[in-house]
Amino acid sequence: MDSSLYVLVEDLRSADAAQILSHGVSSITIGAAYHRARDVTPHGRTRVTFRRDGIHLPPGDLFDGLRLRPPVQRGVDREPIRSLREETRDLGVALHGWGVFLHNTTLGLALPDVTQENCFGDRAAPADLCPSNPDVRAYAVALGRAIARQGVESVVAESLHFGTFGHGYHHERSFVELGPAAEFALGLCFCPHCVARIPHAAEARAEAVRLTTTVLDGGPPRSDLPDVLTAYAQARAPIVTSLAAEVAEAVSAEGSRLTFVDLTGAVLGYADGRPAGAPAAASAWRTGVDPTALASVVPSYAILCYAHDTMRVAEDVAAYRKALGPGPALRAVLRPGHPDTTSADHLAAKVTAARKNGADAVDYYAYGLTPLPVLARIPRLEHPLPSGRASV
Repeated sequence: MDSSLYVLVEDLRSADAAQILSHGVSSITIGAAYHRARDVTPHGRTRVTFRRDGIHLPPGDLFDGLRLRPPVQRGVDREPIRSLREETRDLGVALHGWGVFLHNTTLGLALPDVTQENCFGDRAAPADLCPSNPDVRAYAVALGRAIARQGVESVVAESLHFGTFGHGYHHERSFVELGPAAEFALGLCFCPHCVARIPHAAEARAEAVRLTTTVLDGGPPRSDLPDVLTAYAQARAPIVTSLAAEVAEAVSAEGSRLTFVDLTGAVLGYADGRPAGAPAAASAWRTGVDPTALASVVPSYAILCYAHDTMRVAEDVAAYRKALGPGPALRAVLRPGHPDTTSADHLAAKVTAARKNGADAVDYYAYGLTPLPVLARIPRLEHPLPSGRASV
């Protein structure tokens, strides 16, 4: 069974492919296109690492004539992805190219009209590019092709869907207790492209304004969603599914394959590893994601099992396996340390639970953010190659 360790390019400065693979995995998933962040990197060349929006590969001619062109990261002239590709080929292991697609603050600030527009008409989420927007869709297809051309076995597509209100910028404040319903309503997009494609947009927008205004004016927060907002959010699924299909087709034409990353598990459990309520698959519609529909257009599907409880991991994997059916490969991504995992035995139990409930692969997030003793918890491969290298 394949297992992969997520790695960011900046973290390669203090490690090579063999060192990364020594942590018990059979492949590497490298961040070919990432977003701005400030990370504590416990064993990095720098102990706190600032990351920028952009791609770690030459853009070539794929973005010529497009409104959206990705920022290019520093050091791209050294072609770090291709260098790592050569290392992994020499070792006989797979390399996957991970890209953050529609979460890019630099592009959103430069071109606000391509971002999500809330019910009040505010373009106040510069990090969230709208998947309904034709310019954004063309950019996503080009980005998928650009990553695939690095010779990777798969393109791992993160944020290829609608964004949520709680993650639209790097520094956010609210001294209003919005409550789940108003927060959700503020995250819905009512840009002209969404309004043109989604039925009953006017009614949904009016209800989002009414609900949110009540809370902003001092009314009590509420958790229940009006039916019109639920219906509006669910009706966005064809937008996401068709975009994923376009990117998957483009990636396939370049000789690679697409893995669609469903972030619902992170939305629910990122902060403390304690997601509550129904399995994550039941909430995927909140970002316009329909696993059953996507199963017919993507060959591989990754879920973020950010949960402390082993049973929760089992339930999440089983629910997604049922929704996806037998078609696409299902990859479960685990965090081997804080806040989800306390020991090697704890991690091993979650790996076993994921596999028994339908995961075809178990991956780990993320190399540079995790202390080396915690990475040592990752279960070793059952059948390593005689040379000690990880198997594909």
